[in-house]
Amino acid sequence: TERCCRGAAPMAAGGGAEEVPFVEDRHVEFVRRVAADTDSFEQVVSEHLKMSATYWTLMSLAIMGKPPSAISATPDTAADELQSWVLSCQHISGGFGGNASHDAHMLYTLSAVQILAMLGRLDTVDPLAVGAYVASLQQPDGSFFGDEWGEVDSRFSYCGLSCLAILGLLGPGGRMRNGGEALGVDVDAAVEFVMRCENIEGGFGAVPGAESHAGQIFCCVGALAIAGATHRVSADLLGWWLSERQCDSGGLNGRPEKQADVCYSWWILSSMRILGRDSWIDRDALVAFILNCQDVDTGGISDRPGNQADPFHQFFGQAGLSLLGYFSTGEERWSAYREVDPVYALPRDLVRSLDLPYSVLEPVADGGGGALPEAP
Repeated sequence: TERCCRGAAPMAAGGGAEEVPFVEDRHVEFVRRVAADTDSFEQVVSEHLKMSATYWTLMSLAIMGKPPSAISATPDTAADELQSWVLSCQHISGGFGGNASHDAHMLYTLSAVQILAMLGRLDTVDPLAVGAYVASLQQPDGSFFGDEWGEVDSRFSYCGLSCLAILGLLGPGGRMRNGGEALGVDVDAAVEFVMRCENIEGGFGAVPGAESHAGQIFCCVGALAIAGATHRVSADLLGWWLSERQCDSGGLNGRPEKQADVCYSWWILSSMRILGRDSWIDRDALVAFILNCQDVDTGGISDRPGNQADPFHQFFGQAGLSLLGYFSTGEERWSAYREVDPVYALPRDLVRSLDLPYSVLEPVADGGGGALPEAP
């Protein structure tokens, strides 16, 4: 176990974040190796989430300034092959499965839309068909099912609104557009469901009354941002709770009394960036933690130092470094790197080119060790 406290010193070899460099070449090799692996035990047992895994690996490459074709040993045909595979996973309902012959699900539908956006091939799908699938999963209370079997989770609220926005069907202020008006999506009801998931400490759970969790908080804050309702969040209170997730290792955990995990570098920092409170995190300590989670020999990033690397933590670790400004120093070696957008988890330049809607709060001053709000 580890102690959790704001402003603790990082446990980095040699005492500084720069002691462990970011090993770009190894990470590119890791991504390509994972993408080429089709018959290992790990790949077989996780085939149901290949759509999301493909999104994670493409985003890892995108942050490093590499095109989607860099995922393949045959870059000239990589984009066409990716597009063909993604479309083979679409169901007659309009939704996408996690792999070919798998049931459609909201999670994988968003990953499919994100992949097509990165490929520049959103025009290969009918946005209204995908939008109709999303709309079919909204319930009278504003929540969304994940699939036809009926699980409700605030993750799906984010996935649904993000899909609609990326497809051009949801515009600023939560207004449907481009034919999306006829789908019957009730954005106001979606916002109200998310707000019913808010807890006394400002966090959000999977459903009303459920425990606050950093992953759910991103989904709820992100959904509100897309719907133009970020002002509904208790920003100072939630910013305090999120800043308290920093542990003595420098890493962030998802809820009290848990160990730090690299993935929360994304879930928490993105939420705090949307709320304008990301300066309340000890940047240097978190950078050191993420860099120490790298496998400097074979590439990849793990959940915590010394563990097995995987594409999920690889992407979210890099995304955390991006939000922390690690790649934004003006150095030549980072010149091709792309910033990650805190709302859509896509390259920021792509979000701008698609003119995707969202609202964020103005940044507030650094807490400075004494200006953070008191615990409730």
